[in-house]
Amino acid sequence: MAATTSDIRNGLCIRYNHDIFKVIEFLHVKPGKGPAFVRTKLKSVTTGKVIDNTFSAGHKLDDVRVETHKFQYLYPEGDLFHFMNIEDYNQIILNVNILDTPGLLKEGEVVTILINSEDGMPLSVDMPASVILEITATEPGIKGNTATNATKPATVETGAIINVPLFINEGDKIKVETEKGTYKERVKE
Repeated sequence: MAATTSDIRNGLCIRYNHDIFKVIEFLHVKPGKGPAFVRTKLKSVTTGKVIDNTFSAGHKLDDVRVETHKFQYLYPEGDLFHFMNIEDYNQIILNVNILDTPGLLKEGEVVTILINSEDGMPLSVDMPASVILEITATEPGIKGNTATNATKPATVETGAIINVPLFINEGDKIKVETEKGTYKERVKE
């Protein structure tokens, strides 16, 4: 069953240029003159490289049948990340390239892994929409400095650096949006 451009959505996996790509962004465009088209950003599931591509409306796409499974992140080993299927406890090892935001992944986090139904190959790892991480290092907040939108860099427990508001301190837990890697709010225990 082939897909067309009307089926394009974030997370759709398609075969294109002898590789498999995941749609990470798209925009349907209907110009005043000329045919409609879809502008996409595609991420290769094998190399992690992102390309821009435009498909004319109605273009047939070779979509890849996928199954989704919940996996728990166990631990890293160099560029390799170990995961365990939470249903059957089978473990898989994935290269860091397949992850959109490896810096936000902490041990024990449960993610959804898309697996190609035909050959069992893992295609991509979908993180939860947001994760809660503890601040391990940041400059102390300055009393009385509540300038709006002023931020400072902070290191979270996974080693990622995220810009946070000035009132955030070491030891605080924050909610981070995984899609953009941005601070959302401070989390009270």
